[in-house]
Amino acid sequence: MAVEFGLTEEQELLRAEIRRFAEERILPGTAGRDRRHEFPADLVAEMGELGLLGMLIAERHGGGGVEPLTYCLAVEEVSRACPSLGVTMSVTNSVCGWPIDRFASEELKRRVLPGMASGQVLGGFCVTEPGSGSDAASMRATARRDGDSWVLEGEKAWITNAGPGGVFVAFAKTDPAAGKRGISAFVVTADAPGFRVGAPEEKLGLRASRTANVYFDGCRIPAGNLLGEEGQGLKIALATLDHSRLGIAAQSVGIHRRALELATAYARERVQFGVPIAEHQAIRFKLATMATELEAARALTWYAASVSEQRRDAGRFAAEAKAYASEAANRACWEALQIHGGNGFSEEYEVARLYRDVRVTTIYEGTSEMQRLVIARHLLGT
Repeated sequence: MAVEFGLTEEQELLRAEIRRFAEERILPGTAGRDRRHEFPADLVAEMGELGLLGMLIAERHGGGGVEPLTYCLAVEEVSRACPSLGVTMSVTNSVCGWPIDRFASEELKRRVLPGMASGQVLGGFCVTEPGSGSDAASMRATARRDGDSWVLEGEKAWITNAGPGGVFVAFAKTDPAAGKRGISAFVVTADAPGFRVGAPEEKLGLRASRTANVYFDGCRIPAGNLLGEEGQGLKIALATLDHSRLGIAAQSVGIHRRALELATAYARERVQFGVPIAEHQAIRFKLATMATELEAARALTWYAASVSEQRRDAGRFAAEAKAYASEAANRACWEALQIHGGNGFSEEYEVARLYRDVRVTTIYEGTSEMQRLVIARHLLGT
């Protein structure tokens, strides 16, 4: 039996509402959008109307102001139906809306958050560069003060929601000589002079989400678009990633859940040696392991979400949830495809797409290796 962490009636009702929406509106077209590499602007707009794209933004700015656990419930349901929409939702909520709500001035919040909260404006997060990923301190993008403006120069890579997105949290060095202490965080809108989006990436999976490089060519933004204080960029980035890993863990749980559903259904239907393959012990053991790891991943994710704003070491639990849930989901999709046999290798079967979609969950928002470093640092106090 699933550990429910005492979900409130309101949380249960919200989860049921999102599950119906995902089942009826999202899931039927997921395969087609994947084949066409189609970003579903219509569904994103519907998600905005449901309040799914501003869940972590305070109510005074038009958002849902929900606690992280409620947010994770929503991400799981959307990701079960379409992992691409799951990451679109997760990125705009957790690595854009959340840090702006947490670190921006009130004037900046009033300017950008209402549009994001309504879902009319998607958000993105610009930290990775062609030459720097996990080592964010080695970034080369710069920002210099010019009167009442900041001027950004540089290139960012693998930016989710680049193209359809309208607001981005971006990081650049304001004092290159200071190393990681010289990084600052900014809010950049897509209409800023000198902001440019490159061609969409041709990805292995998550093909219905939009990912591209972003270029700052003398990109000029108001001085008030600085997040926090100058030099606090790395601190803001790490705090944001600690929080956003909850969304990727929940996305992984949603994918895992769908993989188990597909594998179980196929095992009941596929007949070999005169009986459904679900009657064979080898298949039963696979399903049992997938189910057990799903419950463990969800429990760890929900716990991490529940303590994320209560404990100083919450980043450790977010890292544990992200590392375990993403790796368990990868194992589940591997086993689900194996249960499908040769059919699993065909794009006619949903499990093939899941196998592609799940792979990146152990990479973005920090690789599994980086999660283990985060966990170890908390344990060792280093």
